[in-house]
Amino acid sequence: MKSDFEELFRIAEENRRLAADMFASLTPEQWTTPSLCAGWTVREVAAHLLAPLETRFSWFRVLRTVVRYRGDLDRYVDEQTREWAERPTDELVAGLRRLAGRQLNVPFVGPFGPMADTCIHLRDAARPLGLDVNPPPSSWRPALDFLTTTNGARAFLPASRLTGLRLIATDQDWAWGEGGEIRGPSEALTLAVTGRAVALPDLRGPGVETLGNRITS
Repeated sequence: MKSDFEELFRIAEENRRLAADMFASLTPEQWTTPSLCAGWTVREVAAHLLAPLETRFSWFRVLRTVVRYRGDLDRYVDEQTREWAERPTDELVAGLRRLAGRQLNVPFVGPFGPMADTCIHLRDAARPLGLDVNPPPSSWRPALDFLTTTNGARAFLPASRLTGLRLIATDQDWAWGEGGEIRGPSEALTLAVTGRAVALPDLRGPGVETLGNRITS
């Protein structure tokens, strides 16, 4: 298991460095481009990638946050992200580079959740900008593996979203599930599964319409 975790940490670090290089190249206008995360610009996505690296974990902090936000952790993440996004863009980039190698192993999702976050949020920023900054298929594989587990589904998507569907990656040897087939690149599969409808046109198969309806309903 330790070696598996080390691979997840490596992927997350590489993704953060990819993201930092991309963010460093952006114009002021690009920083304000709406991302694939509803309500967040590219700037908020950068802040969201940095925030957990600068937040030291403790169970006391977790319990205090749960109580303060009455269990609405989505609101906590949004407020935290917007607070971090007030920093200068150079500071966001420098922080992401400096802390890229920090190993996150958080409650309930271990290192899998933070690793998947780095894959997904990198593309949340890059896709709307028309930039081909994308982890390789091998980095998407553990993200797909995680999202199709009970813990991954609970953390990132409604449990019933993938019922009766079969996902097949066309850029690597990976498949999961039974039912209506959905074929496409690992990146598009991951984004669509996690509710990014913009990725649906990159997918093919009888299950695409079903997934699309579940995302938009």
